[in-house]
Amino acid sequence: MSAEDAAHGAKGRGGKAGGHHETIVKRGRAHAHDDDHGGSWKVAFADFCLALMCLFLVLWLLNAREDEAVRDLGRSTMFEGSTGLLDGEGGRMESVHTPPDATRVYETQEDLEELADRLRQMGEEAGLEDNLGLEVTDAGLRVMLHDTERRGVFRLGSAAPTEPFRDLLRRLGTLFAGVGNPILVVGHTDAVPYRSATGTRSNWHLSSERALSARTLLLDGGMPASSVLQSVGMADNAPLAPEDPDAAVNRRIEFMILGSARAQAIRRMFGVPDNPTPLMDGVQAVGNMPGLKLQGAEGGPK
Repeated sequence: MSAEDAAHGAKGRGGKAGGHHETIVKRGRAHAHDDDHGGSWKVAFADFCLALMCLFLVLWLLNAREDEAVRDLGRSTMFEGSTGLLDGEGGRMESVHTPPDATRVYETQEDLEELADRLRQMGEEAGLEDNLGLEVTDAGLRVMLHDTERRGVFRLGSAAPTEPFRDLLRRLGTLFAGVGNPILVVGHTDAVPYRSATGTRSNWHLSSERALSARTLLLDGGMPASSVLQSVGMADNAPLAPEDPDAAVNRRIEFMILGSARAQAIRRMFGVPDNPTPLMDGVQAVGNMPGLKLQGAEGGPK
């Protein structure tokens, strides 16, 4: 073997043979602890935040939709059911129900007791007798649908009746279609303040909207729109349990089936008075008021 070959062989084996030795170091890639799953938790957290935001958005939309529905109920003198709150259907013009051929006016105490008995039986058939109160008064028949500790007439904080009472209110509308007496519809709440995100709503709004909601269902049952003389809300100003203003029984809807004399008195109160007499410039006196000095048409003493 020649010297040149020997030198070449030595170089091939990594030896030094007149040239520089070149060392090649191959480093393995070190895997950091976070490389496999460190980025994935960020993606999962972002997905969670997005899902949570979507949930809040859906809840906000549902609340806004119900508020809008309740506001629309306030316009139910023109449109009934336009909100979908009661029936889930689109708007329809308020139907004008034709009164039955034979309507009956209940005037005497015996008449009102008979009507009260029919209503009591209706409550028992619906299984809601614990929520029904009936009183014969000097103004007429007072019908009360009130909450109990285990069952509410309306959804909490809402003007939407619960399912059993929706059905009962429609059945009452069918019965009232045969009643010729004017009817007052009055909403009541307990004394717990209405919780509103904007602070613009109160128990006055809630009680009034519940009265309108009940009226809508009575009309759906066949009662003529002309049967209702007044639809009002009283908030918590007339509790059935004044010793416990927050009691469930205070949350209720009432129907006062008026006698003709009381109905006429209410019409006079808010309509054209009977036989007004001038009292002073711009002021009239109506009715007989003891001790009141009235003036004649010419301004002289009377």
